[in-house]
Amino acid sequence: MNPYEKCPVYENDNYLLRLVEPSDTADLLLVYSDEKAVPYFNSDNCNGDDFHYTTAERMESAIAFWQFSYEHKYFVRWSIVDKRLSRAIGTIELFNRTSGDYFNNCGLLRLDLHSDYERTESIREILSLIAPPAFAAFGCEMIATKIPPFAVCRKEAAQSLGFAASEEKLIGGDDGREYGDYYVLPH
Repeated sequence: MNPYEKCPVYENDNYLLRLVEPSDTADLLLVYSDEKAVPYFNSDNCNGDDFHYTTAERMESAIAFWQFSYEHKYFVRWSIVDKRLSRAIGTIELFNRTSGDYFNNCGLLRLDLHSDYERTESIREILSLIAPPAFAAFGCEMIATKIPPFAVCRKEAAQSLGFAASEEKLIGGDDGREYGDYYVLPH
């Protein structure tokens, strides 16, 4: 199934992943204004955006851009809904990256979570919803996600699912800048 024709929905007992929507603005503002969470966000190759949003207007603008990007088949951005609270507690972005570096034909996954969910079990549970079906949905040979050295819980969660640290650098498309700290899950 092409994720750009019909966005897949993934869920388990605790979490629901569905396409981001404007009604998520208030919930996601709590995530993107969370100063403890911002250092975990992957802003590699994002034209200087650090994803630290402190106003509803800026959050609305980001969601509008994510929807535009989905409509133009650049990437899919899902809201992560905590089903117990019925509110969005983060987002996941995923797309098949075409490049001239090691990360060609790679499902690049960005995970942004409120700091309350920066725990090994929560991250493992969320990643386990999306990583297995991503290979078929995006037709990629591997999935990569950035995990900075300080993100111990992310590292533990990713490794428990088979991700391994890569020495390879992701090369920025616009400026050739090198980005590291990626973990890769092969198909």
